[in-house]
Amino acid sequence: MFDGSQRRVVSLWFPRLASDRVLRRYPLDGPFALTLKQGNANRLYCLNAEATHLGLHQDMSCSDAHAFCPSLRTAPADLPQEQRFLQILRRWATRYCPWVGVESRDGLVLDVSGSTHLFGGEEGMLRDMRARLMRAGLSVQIGLADTRGAAWALAHYGEGLAPSGNTLSALQNLPVAALRLDEKTSATLTRLGLRKINELATAPRAPLTRRFGPDVLMRLDQALGEQPEGIMPLADPPHYGVRITLPEPIGLISDVMAGTQRLLTQLGIKLKAHDMGARVLKITLRRVDQDHQIVELRLARPLCDPHHILPLFERGLAEVDAGFGIDQLRLEATQVEALPAHQITHSSIENNEAQLDDLITRIGTRVGLENIQRFLPADSHIPERSFIIAPAAYSRPASGWACPNPRPLCLFPPEPITANGPYPPDRFRWRRMSLTTGRATGPERIAPEWWLEDDNWRSGLRDYWRVETTQGRRLWLFYTPQNPSWFVQGEFA
Repeated sequence: MFDGSQRRVVSLWFPRLASDRVLRRYPLDGPFALTLKQGNANRLYCLNAEATHLGLHQDMSCSDAHAFCPSLRTAPADLPQEQRFLQILRRWATRYCPWVGVESRDGLVLDVSGSTHLFGGEEGMLRDMRARLMRAGLSVQIGLADTRGAAWALAHYGEGLAPSGNTLSALQNLPVAALRLDEKTSATLTRLGLRKINELATAPRAPLTRRFGPDVLMRLDQALGEQPEGIMPLADPPHYGVRITLPEPIGLISDVMAGTQRLLTQLGIKLKAHDMGARVLKITLRRVDQDHQIVELRLARPLCDPHHILPLFERGLAEVDAGFGIDQLRLEATQVEALPAHQITHSSIENNEAQLDDLITRIGTRVGLENIQRFLPADSHIPERSFIIAPAAYSRPASGWACPNPRPLCLFPPEPITANGPYPPDRFRWRRMSLTTGRATGPERIAPEWWLEDDNWRSGLRDYWRVETTQGRRLWLFYTPQNPSWFVQGEFA
């Protein structure tokens, strides 16, 4: 039983965290490694046990690894996903104690003082941890000691349990690198004959401080408990979800909307408290027959005001089949963005942008938010490359449409016409129509961009003409002098 005086710390090290995470979802046999691009080369980042046993190692170039082991299968590493997975493990580890921190990019540290007896003692807790993590498909090395540094050393270089109050006996034969020293300092200590921790602990302290500074002895004292080292538990990220359970089932759309408004009000308070706005909302309606229906709302701009969001939910909720009634509503903001405070103004520009975003959201609920797009300027004088198309909900209007000559409203791939000479023909046929040139303006010469490969511009220079036909068509024609031909590429409004 914990007597309130002795501190005990557990260190969990996941040596194959990244590859284990991927193999949990896509299991396979044989050597496997994740790669990470460093400089101009792909290098091995995290290997499974089979790849390690075959002699491959971290930081090995991917080409060398495939030459050495042709059966090696690789995939690119996803560092943000790896960190999110580590946060999930941190949250899981709170089942053993409330003080859980993250150790580097692949480890956890737990202050289990006073909680080991709940799992049958220290050995019982370690057995329980190892069994659960192995069932989850994770490789883990565990150390338990009086201090954070000693637990880290055991997890990385020995695995095991250091007896309470006698940390040095458990660490004495471990290399000095187990004190969390950098590689250069560890190599220098080894060359000086200080290979193990007990040799370092009995060496004179003053020469070590003059040679290496205070860091070496600080790490030694932290491991042996001579200097304190805290564990900073990380707080769980805020959860933007609310729910309501009804005493009687409801089925009318007006009742569902009333319940949704109540949930939106509660959710809006949470969002405002963290200066966040919802981009994607999901409401789950549970029926009395335990079935459920989900309505998702994607917004063109982050919002937290329930009065703006509620009308946008009406179309989706109207299509819900209530069955014998709905007894629970759960609303969650599955994607949020920062919504900093802004100055209230009567500027018509900001009001128009807000109204445009609301219009995009309303249309997006019918046709899909990604299907509403806008044109943005691009840095090129080639007509086909002078703009890009981006989803309107995830981009902002941009200026910079500086163009000395007008461009057609409708641009399409070049369509050949029959004509001769460098000047626009008096008469020509286009799309089964006989057209007569009334007025022609030009030419505007455009040269291909030599630094980009484009098969459409292999014919070389283009001389563009604006042609107004007597039939009313206003076309954009071009002539290729290096390979004489005429084409129609656009039509003005």
